[in-house]
Amino acid sequence: MGVAGTGKTTVGRLLAEALALPYAEGDAFHPAANVAKMSAGTPLDDADRWPWLDAVGDWLRDRAGLGGGVVAASSLKRSYRDRLRAAAPGAVFVHLTGERPLIERRMAARRGHFMPPALLDSQFATLEPLQEDEAGLVVDVSGSPEEITERALAALRRLPAAGN
Repeated sequence: MGVAGTGKTTVGRLLAEALALPYAEGDAFHPAANVAKMSAGTPLDDADRWPWLDAVGDWLRDRAGLGGGVVAASSLKRSYRDRLRAAAPGAVFVHLTGERPLIERRMAARRGHFMPPALLDSQFATLEPLQEDEAGLVVDVSGSPEEITERALAALRRLPAAGN
């Protein structure tokens, strides 16, 4: 989870590979209307997000009995994460976070992504960080994707639910 530009896709893929779990790109679950709205520079509202979150939740639920999966999805609000947890109660959130200038630079360097840097303000305004009672961890996104992934893996291994 995290705002656009934090590396959810890259780190998610690396985490899935390291954990030998299937990976899904959360953006692929958006209906065409959501993609068009974001491409036009218009932030999504909750009504736009509910069907998307339900589709992501379905994917997670379908993998719960198979050992799980990794999906990159913004999950910016507590209510969004609650909805995903309702579908997949064992979900653990990895909140990728970093300094705004770093995230802006990464967004500006992306090519071929529908999410314009102009929507970063709305992402930060919407963001509700993980709360103490939520299963998850916070990982700083400075450094290479491999370094970020290693920090995430180390933190996941320390979680009581990780079985270690």
